[in-house]
Amino acid sequence: MHSGARILWDSLINEGVELVFGYPGAAVLPLFDALPSAPLRFVLCRHEQGAAHMADGYARASGRTGVAIATSGPGATNLVTGIATAMRDSVPCVFITGQVPGPMLGSDAFQEVDIVRVTQPITKLSTQVRRIEDLATAIRSAFAAARTGRPGPVLVDVCRDVFTASTLPEASQQGSLIAQPSPPPEEESLERARQMLALAHRPVLLAGHGLVASGGACALRRLAETLDAPVAMTLLGLGAIPARHPLALGMMGMHGHAAANLAIQDADLLASFGMRFDDRVVGRKDAYAPQARKIHIDIDAREIGRNVPVDLGIVGDVRDVIEKLADRVTPARHRSWRESIRVWQAEAAERDVLAHDHGDCLPPQRVVHALGRHAGPNTLVVADVGQHQMWVAQYFPFEHPGQLITSGGLGTMGFGLPAAIGAKLARPEHEVWLIAGDGGFQMTQAELATAVQERLDIRIAVVNNGFLGMVRQWQELFHERRYVATPMSAPDLTALAASHGIHAERVTSAAGVDSAIARARVATGPALVEFRVEPEALVYPMVPAGTALDAMLRRPLPEATVSIDHAQVAHAGMH
Repeated sequence: MHSGARILWDSLINEGVELVFGYPGAAVLPLFDALPSAPLRFVLCRHEQGAAHMADGYARASGRTGVAIATSGPGATNLVTGIATAMRDSVPCVFITGQVPGPMLGSDAFQEVDIVRVTQPITKLSTQVRRIEDLATAIRSAFAAARTGRPGPVLVDVCRDVFTASTLPEASQQGSLIAQPSPPPEEESLERARQMLALAHRPVLLAGHGLVASGGACALRRLAETLDAPVAMTLLGLGAIPARHPLALGMMGMHGHAAANLAIQDADLLASFGMRFDDRVVGRKDAYAPQARKIHIDIDAREIGRNVPVDLGIVGDVRDVIEKLADRVTPARHRSWRESIRVWQAEAAERDVLAHDHGDCLPPQRVVHALGRHAGPNTLVVADVGQHQMWVAQYFPFEHPGQLITSGGLGTMGFGLPAAIGAKLARPEHEVWLIAGDGGFQMTQAELATAVQERLDIRIAVVNNGFLGMVRQWQELFHERRYVATPMSAPDLTALAASHGIHAERVTSAAGVDSAIARARVATGPALVEFRVEPEALVYPMVPAGTALDAMLRRPLPEATVSIDHAQVAHAGMH
């Protein structure tokens, strides 16, 4: 006879799970009591939200399904933010929660919460197991749902008496369910897309997270090079084409690269792959790419045309669709179009000059640029949420799909540190850098102890401006500098790190940036560098809410401007 606890562990092993994150409690105590007999690595986190983000980071870095376990009541509800984060970014995770015994359901027993109803809107599937006979099937179904079609999180809530009950071992020895492949795209749709691409004079390809998740980056590059079509990327699509590739436009949207936004607004065709056309990417919908015909390819039929009307929608695996298109299209050259884009890029570079100097202050852009110069070819970058996240997107040269791990759709502050732990455990051979702001870092800084406990060589760069920077930026630009509830003090981060036995140092000027990064890279165990940066630095460009992409706010040009032909810029459509 096998207990429910053993069946659950056996079921995870059958799914290929090797590592589980979590936090114990009364409702899952029988499960943890059976853990020593299971060949699994368990990572004890300091908070269940950390466990959820670690499972998420592990899944993004490994391509496998992340798993986190929590007890009932507050243990389960502490997972909710992490579950919502994974749902919005389509990350395959299975979350297992304990629940009060079945006979006590509905009695408001100690630590009873109806977590199934709480999480139904933010999961692909949320289910409760009340009988041991249903446990193995529930776990198999959870993993199949998490990775089938558009990936996402699944929650399985298990009553405590299921863990302690017993049944015959055959109930836990069935194999994993095989995910069904997406149906192939229709030939008629592929031919129509080919014709639209062939007729375009100013095409732009748009790459989203769905393209990266599908493994379609190589096919995208082949398609772009054949068509001579520039590629703009969403935040989670960065790396779909190498940053240094001549067709790479960088990130699009609210804080995207200027040339990417201008190209989209002037394009006569947009072909999007695995993206949602969300508000941060599109800006004002009725003014979005007004001259462009639009092709939308996504694995989720519900996303086609949901936010922006399109001329052609194709439902299917993004990699499969791109490969078929790349086989069909004929080579093209768009010299005039590419030259217009080069003018926009040159003008944007001149405005930037690494954000100029701020007297004795350290420009945060220079920190991110330096990290990009030092990074090895296999470096994984985990970014928390805020201004620094946008600087990472703008200045770090992402060369590989999936090289950036960050909370995109939900924008979850505090995601960074636990996600970096999950990523490092998934890819121990890779260098992992966490880039966080002082606000987001403080939200989950307790997980430093987890990094030390697991002896992980995580490199941490805290970009400390003493503010909740992105909110402060809005206050400066749109609320007459009324800095309410955004100035933020922080503990001595170097002392905090040192209390954990972590290598730590503080940098306050550009002169110390490179040497501090170099020392952090060779430290044993976690290492933290706090960069005290310009407090009121702004993220440019910025598309104000409710405006078109080409109405973006730009950094003023330097006073001495001689390297750009402004008549040519104006002729190319510069706003």
